[in-house]
Amino acid sequence: MTEQSVVTKFSSLDNYSKGSVELISGSAKEYAFSNIFEVASQSAPYEKVIVGLNLGYVIETIRAEGTSPWYTCAHDEFAIAMDGEVRVDFLKLETPLTEGEGTRDAGPSPQGTPMGHVVLKRGHQALLPSGCAYRFHTSRPSVLLQQTIHGPLSVEKWHEICLK
Repeated sequence: MTEQSVVTKFSSLDNYSKGSVELISGSAKEYAFSNIFEVASQSAPYEKVIVGLNLGYVIETIRAEGTSPWYTCAHDEFAIAMDGEVRVDFLKLETPLTEGEGTRDAGPSPQGTPMGHVVLKRGHQALLPSGCAYRFHTSRPSVLLQQTIHGPLSVEKWHEICLK
């Protein structure tokens, strides 16, 4: 038996290659294909661009750059650092959001008790719990993936990121 050398290549915002889809059947128009790093490279800081659907949830690519606004949500969300290092600060809100779906703007100075922070590096995931506000901070452009429910801050750019 011959041993093959397999090399895992990690992409980043600064170094990625656009992939492709190998069609077994059908048309490329039936498939959504996007490169999260390419999407982030063309996005404004903290623009939440939908790149995938998971049952009732959306997967959003976020270009993290500098400090984000404060966000909140009536349900739990998750964020994964795909590139760089991102700090997430948490506040336990005095008046938590209890209705609506998706990420919401929590305002410039939400009222609440600081809950601490986590630092996400490549591959680290954080729970963004309901009942709190959170904000991201990074010293260099980074990439996050966030799972949430489609909401008022979710941006659809399917025609710009899918193969035609």
